[in-house]
Amino acid sequence: MYEVLAYVYETFWGGEDCPGREQLGRRLSNAGFEREEVQSALAWLDGLNVAAQSLAESPITGADLSLADARPTDSLRIYTPRELAHLGPDGIACLHFLERAGALPLELRELVIDRAMAVSESPLELDELKVIIMMVYWRTGVEPDVLILDELCDNPNRRLAH
Repeated sequence: MYEVLAYVYETFWGGEDCPGREQLGRRLSNAGFEREEVQSALAWLDGLNVAAQSLAESPITGADLSLADARPTDSLRIYTPRELAHLGPDGIACLHFLERAGALPLELRELVIDRAMAVSESPLELDELKVIIMMVYWRTGVEPDVLILDELCDNPNRRLAH
């Protein structure tokens, strides 16, 4: 499913040009993805669309989810045992890093956690969580800093020492 989501992210940057569910399903199948992966990705995207829409309609956040206003807070997010097990220590550390860097507002963090918990694999690999984070940015129209995108797309196992 994550390869399909990454393909959607790269192909339909910003989400504006993303076709409807049926047409997207056909395009993904034509791109060579297996039917089961396409169906899983489409179901996951449906959930993302519903969650993002409710976030946009919220009287607290409204349609303005700008990273310019995202500042680290002194609030503390207590994760449930199920969330801790599902996200894993690396996932929690990644979310904490993005929050402290001002790159993940609290509302988007909750959306990321919601979509991560919607995935059946447990615990999530860090790379899988990063795809989820990028898809939340993609769907909400939030464009993170280039260095944050680099961190999300980077694989530390492929780094070369200088």
